[in-house]
Order: sequence, then structure tokens, then C-alpha cells
Amino acid sequence: MNILAIADEECPALWDYYSPGSLNKYDLIISSGDLDAAYLSFLATMAKCPVMYVHGNHDEDYATNPPEGCECIDGKLVTFQGVRILGLGGCIEYTGGTHQFTQKQMRKRIRKLRWQLHKARGVDIVVAHAAPQGVGDADDFVHRGFSAFLKLIEKYHPRYLLHGHVHLRYGINIKREQEYLGTKVINVCGQYTLDYPVD
Repeated sequence: MNILAIADEECPALWDYYSPGSLNKYDLIISSGDLDAAYLSFLATMAKCPVMYVHGNHDEDYATNPPEGCECIDGKLVTFQGVRILGLGGCIEYTGGTHQFTQKQMRKRIRKLRWQLHKARGVDIVVAHAAPQGVGDADDFVHRGFSAFLKLIEKYHPRYLLHGHVHLRYGINIKREQEYLGTKVINVCGQYTLDYPVD
């Protein structure tokens, strides 16, 4: 399965300089948040595949202007072509925004999904906005990751965790890919193509 993962920064090649048919190779488009709703709507219109998204900390306007033709999977476990995908948007609480959570609140969000995870026998891809704490996050408080994501990985061992929030241009030492207990943690800021093996 060919997945286009996006976050944080709209890609000019996919929007301003879009070439007809350039999205045809994708089976699924996933947004990890903080993207213009019009951008997601454009991709949903031009692509021949579903567009799924979670909220970033700057996506409060989605409440009144949601991306058209897209599916919000924030706080949900969905299955697409046999692949179990869990959406956990938002970042660490720093100003009390709609999509900001304390460490405790994120743990509670994940606990609410335990029955769904049990019924599905786990999860293959976690789509988040923030990174796991210590694995892909940053030193400043706003971009600190969630410790609950580490526990989620330890228990369910997803193949991938996709996140944004930490822009790659923030520093030369920011890694695109890392690994934690066998789970590949990928910063999909801008765009990232994931070739997911489907049995």
C-alpha cells in the first residue's frame, strides 16, 4: 500500500504546482495535522484515494471549516484495506487550546480506546501530531512529546507511528526516522511516502 503522509507545511508540488495525475500512485493520504483545510480538500478532490486526518494544535478552525471530502480519525481506530490505523491528534498543553492535552489527558484518551484496540487485536499505524516523549520530540516545552505514546508502543507494537509538529527546518539534528522497540517513528513534516507492506 502506497501511503502519502503529510503534516505542518503545505507542499507546493502538491498544491501550487500540482501536476494532474501525480496523486494517482497513492492508495491513502494521511495528515498528521497543522495543514490548511483547503489543502486537504484539494488533495481529496484530486486524488483517487481517501484522505484521513488528525488535528494539529493549530487546527481549531476545522470546527467551522473542516476539510471537505476527508475523514477525521482523531480519537478513532479505523481499518483500511486490512490495515488498522489509530488517530491521536493534538500536542502537549501549553495555552489551553482545543487540541492541546496534558500527559494525563492523553493517557485517558488512549484508555478510552482500549476496547477497540482489543477487538482489533492491536494497531498497525498510529497517526499522531506530536511525537512520543524522547523519540522525535524537541527540547522546548511546546514540542515535547507524550509519554503515553511510549506505553502504547510498548503494549501494542505498531509497525509505524507517524507524527509532525516538530518541523524539520527547526534544526539540522532533527531526524526524519527513528525507532523505538521495533516501531518506526517517522516525522512526516511536509510530505513522506510510506510503502506499507500488506499481507
